[in-house]
Amino acid sequence: MYKIATLNKISPKGTGLLTDRYELTDDAGSAAAILVRSADMHEMAFADGLLAIARAGAGVNNIPLEKCADQGIVVFNTPGANANAVKELVLAGMLLASRNIPAALDWAKTLTEDAAKAVEKGKARFAGEEIAGKTLGVVGLGFIGVMVANTAEALGMKVAGFDPFLSLKAAHDLSASVKLYDKLPAMLPHCDYVTIHVPANSDTNGMFDYAMIDAMKNKGVLLNFSRDKLVVSEDLKRALAGKKLRCYVTDFPTDEMLGVEGVILIPHLGASTEESEENCAIMAVEEIMDFLENGNIFNAVNYPTVEAGKWAQGPRIVVLHKNIPSMLGTQTSALAGMGVNISNMVNKSKGDYSCTILDCDEDVDEAAVKEAFAVDGIISVRVITKRG
Repeated sequence: MYKIATLNKISPKGTGLLTDRYELTDDAGSAAAILVRSADMHEMAFADGLLAIARAGAGVNNIPLEKCADQGIVVFNTPGANANAVKELVLAGMLLASRNIPAALDWAKTLTEDAAKAVEKGKARFAGEEIAGKTLGVVGLGFIGVMVANTAEALGMKVAGFDPFLSLKAAHDLSASVKLYDKLPAMLPHCDYVTIHVPANSDTNGMFDYAMIDAMKNKGVLLNFSRDKLVVSEDLKRALAGKKLRCYVTDFPTDEMLGVEGVILIPHLGASTEESEENCAIMAVEEIMDFLENGNIFNAVNYPTVEAGKWAQGPRIVVLHKNIPSMLGTQTSALAGMGVNISNMVNKSKGDYSCTILDCDEDVDEAAVKEAFAVDGIISVRVITKRG
């Protein structure tokens, strides 16, 4: 029986997939896996029995990835599961900015009488622009970026894109009419609107400083539905005050942005739809079940993708280890010394970490395997059997 802990409310469409081999618990200390959305896990102490964490969403900045990797805890996310929800909100944010809708709504709430007459007299101050024919620059062409680009083009916009790590799938799904740039500063001068869709990390935090914003068209609109840390707050306020930037739309309100003219704050609603929460929960649960039952790893952020198929018969050994020389030899030699034949082996690496899945013909004793594999570089060993 695997115990699964939830740190946030997880859609029953996901948890309902759990079979009688699983039990939901509120005690994370006794769980084999944890399902989480936004709860901050950086200060959590992880029990020795914790094997996996699945984030029902794309961003994983609330999870200590390296700490988990070092403790043999595979961290999953759910890329693409909330992409449509975020795409729709990005488009809504663009329209809010282009038509001055927030200010217009605030003004309309002040009307007390003779509404029709007041509207005809006052509406001119909120005249905006149409997005058709304007150029949208998409920074980051992952699941969300591609969907935003294709939909914006369908609405009559010209679309430019930048992503130095464009995947084959994204390139295939992206409209052929999107103009790709090799350098971000080369794209920005052509853009009336720029939307950011990259993860927040040491390479991207602060990427939109004043120099980058200044490269945009005058009175452009910047949209940030990724993370607040990607934009330098003081530089942004400077650009707004000097009218270089007409509007900043973000799904991540911060104290620095409160009350700043030209800023449209949305209270982190990107993935807040019933459909998105269901999709994320389903994917997260399926990832955990596949890993616990079969050892397979899909959509992990701190370990490589490893596919060994569905467990069928005979012991399957799942080894998480450092990506250093001699690891495979150590494992195969240990099993040979135990008189165990390996019928299938899959090994994959990602950065400093690796995973090896070994299917064996003979029964093995898990305690003996762990003892034989207890060498520097091997982080964790797990044996999957029909009994387990």
